[in-house]
Amino acid sequence: MASPLASPRPLSVFRHRDFRFYQLARLCAVLAVQIESVAIGWQIYTLTGSALALGYTGLAQFLPFFVFALFGGQLADRVDRRAILVVCQAVMLLCSLLLLAFTLGHIEDVRFVYGVLVLFGTARAFYAPAGSALTPRLVPAEDLTRAVAINSTSWQVATIAGPAVGGLLYGWAGAEGAYIGSASLCALSVVWMLALKVRTGRSSHSSFSMESLLAGFRFVRRQRLLLGSITLDLFAVLFGGAVALLPIYARDVLHTGPWGMGLLRSAPALGAAGVAVVLASRPLGNRAGWKMFISVAIFGVATLVFGLSHWLPLSVVALAVAGAADMVSVVVRGTLEMVATPDEMRGRVGAVNMMCVGASNELGEFRAGAFAEHLGPVTAVISGAVGTLVVVALWALAFPELRRVDELEQAAREPLPDEGGAVATPSSH
Repeated sequence: MASPLASPRPLSVFRHRDFRFYQLARLCAVLAVQIESVAIGWQIYTLTGSALALGYTGLAQFLPFFVFALFGGQLADRVDRRAILVVCQAVMLLCSLLLLAFTLGHIEDVRFVYGVLVLFGTARAFYAPAGSALTPRLVPAEDLTRAVAINSTSWQVATIAGPAVGGLLYGWAGAEGAYIGSASLCALSVVWMLALKVRTGRSSHSSFSMESLLAGFRFVRRQRLLLGSITLDLFAVLFGGAVALLPIYARDVLHTGPWGMGLLRSAPALGAAGVAVVLASRPLGNRAGWKMFISVAIFGVATLVFGLSHWLPLSVVALAVAGAADMVSVVVRGTLEMVATPDEMRGRVGAVNMMCVGASNELGEFRAGAFAEHLGPVTAVISGAVGTLVVVALWALAFPELRRVDELEQAAREPLPDEGGAVATPSSH
């Protein structure tokens, strides 16, 4: 059977009403977060002039996410996922309003911002697994792979536009304008979520216990392909991520303003979106495992070029190449997770994946900020890029089965062991 990604009608998935509304809600939510991130980064660096203070923004989001993500996955398998998303998006709206109050009140104690980010990270811990697990309930099985590709593409579009809009809003109307914009988008996201007709109900009927809570970890640990792809992304981005340092690079290295920082923030998503569009019509094809390792190595090299660059156009191109290369890893990991995971496990497995993504992104921001505080921003980025290349080499040796992956869909259809260790057939989704 041909892969759905090869269909000549990749946008036919939008014929499903709830999927259309979900994409609108998701687009508004991601735009809001990206606009907010630009404003927070520039505002904190303006107030403190500290790289470590920028790093703490990542740590403040990661810690609650790490603590609550497993509970979020458990809840997503037991409660209506739409209701979880509505509540979480309402909390994110509150966060935007609190940041607006911080700015209008001329408060200079950035611990207030960290407190808001802790609240945001908590909401995201429940939002992420519920959102990941909801998609298979919005479209029929034959449209799922296209839906995953559309999810990635819409996220990348929002991640391109959001920072650029955030930089322009900050330059034109200050932090107040950026936070008003993000709050408005959060409100729209709540409206679109409320318009969904789908009700997922309870997917898992196992009793609540520590064993059930950790079931997602056990599932991923037994699936070597999932384990290898998730941890490769985790450590590669943990070392190679440079997002937290973009305010420093924009102002002190590249000598530009908020608009330049917005451009830098948009560049990785621009490259990733281009790859996502190509992969939506032309699947990754054979030797997918090797392509994944090569792409992560390219991510490391592009990050190294960015670290050494003092010219804005070259820096933008380097970040775009890094984003394009990272997108290949996202497609491999996302396809294996969505196709191979049974519906009753999707929330918990999604929580494990999101914990790793959070560790690589937010904890990576803290690593970059701490290194930059003591070694300088350029050394922090260069050393991280070298770390990424070392990770690629080690994982290529440690996960030979991931190197040998040929067709993703074929790999995902291989028999998987169930929770008791016996072999089970993967979900038809």
